[in-house]
Amino acid sequence: MRDSSTGSTARPSGPVEPDRPSRPSRRTVLAATAGITAALAAGPRAHAAPARPGTDKALRALISRMTLEEKVGQLFVMRVYGHSATAPDQADIDANLKEIGVRTAAELIAEYRVGGIIYFAWAHNTRDPHQIAALSNGIQRASLELPRGLPLLIATDQEHGIVARVGKPATLFPGAMALGAGGSRADARTVGRISGAELRALGINQDYSPDADVNVNPANPVIGVRSFGADPEAVAGLVAAEVKGYQGSGVAATAKHFPGHGDTAVDSHFGFPVITHSRELWSELDAVPFRAAIRAGIDSIMTAHIMVPALDPAGDPATLSHPILTGILRGELGYDGVVVTDSLGMEGVRTKYGDDRVPVLALKAGVDQLLNPPDLGVAWNAVLNAVRGGELTEARLDESILRILRLKAKHGLLNDPYVPDADVDRVVGVPAHLRAADRIAERTTTLLVNEEGLLPLSRRRTPRVLVVGADPASPSLSDGPPTTVMAAALNGLGFTATALSTGTAPSAATITKAVTAAADADAVVALTYNLTATGSQKTLVERLVATGVPVTAVAVRNPYDIAQVPGVGAFLASYSWTDVEVRAAARVIAGRADPRGRLPVPVQRADDPARVRSPIGYGLTY
Repeated sequence: MRDSSTGSTARPSGPVEPDRPSRPSRRTVLAATAGITAALAAGPRAHAAPARPGTDKALRALISRMTLEEKVGQLFVMRVYGHSATAPDQADIDANLKEIGVRTAAELIAEYRVGGIIYFAWAHNTRDPHQIAALSNGIQRASLELPRGLPLLIATDQEHGIVARVGKPATLFPGAMALGAGGSRADARTVGRISGAELRALGINQDYSPDADVNVNPANPVIGVRSFGADPEAVAGLVAAEVKGYQGSGVAATAKHFPGHGDTAVDSHFGFPVITHSRELWSELDAVPFRAAIRAGIDSIMTAHIMVPALDPAGDPATLSHPILTGILRGELGYDGVVVTDSLGMEGVRTKYGDDRVPVLALKAGVDQLLNPPDLGVAWNAVLNAVRGGELTEARLDESILRILRLKAKHGLLNDPYVPDADVDRVVGVPAHLRAADRIAERTTTLLVNEEGLLPLSRRRTPRVLVVGADPASPSLSDGPPTTVMAAALNGLGFTATALSTGTAPSAATITKAVTAAADADAVVALTYNLTATGSQKTLVERLVATGVPVTAVAVRNPYDIAQVPGVGAFLASYSWTDVEVRAAARVIAGRADPRGRLPVPVQRADDPARVRSPIGYGLTY
């Protein structure tokens, strides 16, 4: 193991073979988990229910055979660069050496015996479905071929909408706020069921979704459309439905970010948010979806790096708060599943304490999984030394490891963690799943303005359409940019559409170019992205409206944009710029689908924020 204080390394013995294209034998798994397979044969159980004595007895026996170093490793979920567990590209080897001190995922597992890996697109883990499945199998093989090796929880953030790590050709669904606009628990469960099945086929068995935050602050920079909405009961119903969908497909769902990240204007990636809700307001607002998730049998809950003085006046982030995690989450809410931190590399958890103290304090607060520390050697050794020095007991580690192993057992990983390559083509991005995503997206698109029946556009009266606007980086390997996707969709629906990307901060020259182009169009579709009262996106839309050409604005992120563009002839909210939502908006614009969404959040007036312009539940149709 690597000791960050000395730089010395002692690796466990045991070969690490290269990734193989064929499906590995189950023999390795069964040998590694000898004595527990029979006890687990009865199937999964809900974490909130009492443990079956036979299962827990077998798992505790497994824990008793672990070394202290192996126990510490089980608590960590870590990033690693590369598309392969054993043969990543040289640039990824270099990144791993720089950040972790290992070359590959296999070396990471051998050195630290981590209990989980988290996939990111930027870490080159998610190039294509067959590669992802091979990576997952390679990771599991690397662990199981070590002495006392255990299967790993392989996790990712597949929320859909604006946060998705696995892209096309996997099925991409509307995000949470879009589903909130649709209001259908059946649709939310379908999203979880299909997404869960596809993730499972890729060897991903823990998803950090759904977002259970109640977004009541329009200025929230980190949650926003990742939330189902501002009504706690509506959010709760959709959270519970999505949880059941994911977990019914064999993937552990994760409700986040406890105790609730929906009312902040600070991004915890870069600062330390403070939530000023009273204890009563927290209970009536933020806690409601988490209670629903627990009732639905949620497998894991992620903490937030936020301060909530009404819940803990000590000034610590919730991730490090014993009163919040043990007192409220475990005690008052009765939750006994896995608690995972949000990324320990985020500023919100690093403001008050050093990186060596954060993992120890998180475990003392009641956390089970330590996610993505900035320096794994520092964090790993800090936990090890805390046990050796008596600040943490080995029994405390055993409590968390038991919960983690229960989760692995529930989803069959202790029987066989490998995924057949044939399942990739059979499950991932199949036509039935793509059709379901399209149908759900159409039910979420929200029409908020339609002056003089501008929409739907007519191919006869307005055949020439100019598509302008923001082109944020296309998420999840989509066809983007969104102006191009919108124009292509309208062309496919019988219009003659051209795209002109004007960006999120168009210059005066770009605005003039768009206005000039509008003179040759019969209608303009302007994609907006987080409009502000003084931003040049607003100026662009106003200049286009002044031409007299009919303008339809489509908010491709926050629906709050409508308050800044009162002069447009029509306004749609798509809640994301992913292909599935942009194309659904195009079908609504063309009259091929009726707008059916209803606002899941209120929109205040720009000139008087104390007054509501469009309330929750507002939406027009044809």
